[in-house]
Amino acid sequence: MRQGNRVILPLSANAGAERAAGIVQRVFRDYPGSMAVRLWDGQMLAFGGGAPEFTLVFRESRPVRELILTRDPLRLAEAYFLGKVDVEGDLYAALQLKNYLQSLRLSAAEKAAFLSGALLLGNSADEDTGRFSPAWRASLFARLAGKHSRARDRQAVAFHYDVSDDFYRLWLDERMVYSCAYFEHADDGLDQAQRNKLDHLCRKLRLKPGERLLDIGCGWGALIRWAAVHYGVSAHGITLSRNQYEHCLRQIAAEGLQDRVSVELRDYRDMAGDSVFDKIVSVGMFEHVGIGNFPVYFGTARRLLKPGGLFLNHGITHDTEGWRKSISTAFINRYVFPDGELDTVSDVQRAMERSGFEILDVEALRPHYAMTLRHWVQRLEDGREEALRHVSEPTYRIWRLYMAACALSFEAGEAGVYQILAGRRVKGPHPVPLTRRDIYRSRTEGKGHEAA
Repeated sequence: MRQGNRVILPLSANAGAERAAGIVQRVFRDYPGSMAVRLWDGQMLAFGGGAPEFTLVFRESRPVRELILTRDPLRLAEAYFLGKVDVEGDLYAALQLKNYLQSLRLSAAEKAAFLSGALLLGNSADEDTGRFSPAWRASLFARLAGKHSRARDRQAVAFHYDVSDDFYRLWLDERMVYSCAYFEHADDGLDQAQRNKLDHLCRKLRLKPGERLLDIGCGWGALIRWAAVHYGVSAHGITLSRNQYEHCLRQIAAEGLQDRVSVELRDYRDMAGDSVFDKIVSVGMFEHVGIGNFPVYFGTARRLLKPGGLFLNHGITHDTEGWRKSISTAFINRYVFPDGELDTVSDVQRAMERSGFEILDVEALRPHYAMTLRHWVQRLEDGREEALRHVSEPTYRIWRLYMAACALSFEAGEAGVYQILAGRRVKGPHPVPLTRRDIYRSRTEGKGHEAA
């Protein structure tokens, strides 16, 4: 039976569901796209014209109650993680609900009516959201020192990276590169695009045989192994992740690179020495550093870099200064990257300059990261059954939602990613060629480089 744009299949005797239907009808009445809502008793509510892009499924009353009482998209996300809410159809389209809910305006009379109606819906018996509650996260870090202390950073890194290597392996490329790929062509596969990125980094650093390379936050070690094999350098990586460290050791041994590649569990702040490395690179790590620690981070890199050397920082940026509290920042810090912070690219460069670096080259890769994330999401979805053998259903759902939301953020320009090449500030010529031509030479050219 159809009532306006409300479709009820079938008519329900469940008074709570009927009450919820009336509330949902008003909340999504002005949704600009095309969607549907299905309640726990089977009622279907259609919004917009044409076939729905997605169906928002409420499996119980509590998420509807919280949606009305808080209009907090994070509560809806938590319900999705726990399977109390589901999305059928286009997840990317469903993520537009965040902006819609935040911009929703209700009259005083509507608010009063909805408040009483929501309270009458009652609550579910299961109040515990476990891993997804602020109380759980607070308890995880309660006994640790202040934000971005060494102990707390180790815990934050373990929270994010030491989930399961088998889980990451499902949706990363063949070398397990967990950062923005480099698409020379839009139809490049993910494996090729990540090989492109590894080589692009090495070319920008103008690596030469015999040089010493440091990779700060080396992940699963793809770059240090690539640089050693294809450019003849002696490469050293550091990480705070036990899983990544052990994977690196296994791969280094399997490829017979013990004489050229090394790795250790070490905080970048504990690296000793001055003018130790010819080249330094950091890819997708400084997002963990914290804005307040930029001087320490960049100061350490400068101290470790030889005069005439090059430092390449590859990292995500934000479109607003500082890491202001918002739905997006709360989501990332609560569920994915505890204590992670982003800043504008201009502030990042300013911090580098204040640490004694001269900026030599800057490249924006925002479209590349959006494409990378869509590849990751597709691979994760394709491997769902295998993923659930390694992680829980809520963990799978967190990563699916997080990466899809990030793809949209990069596409919208809210997030960016930049490769910033710098050198220690010195008098006289800087240590790079007059043009970028050498970066884009044929892949089969170049001394010390083998065809990839």
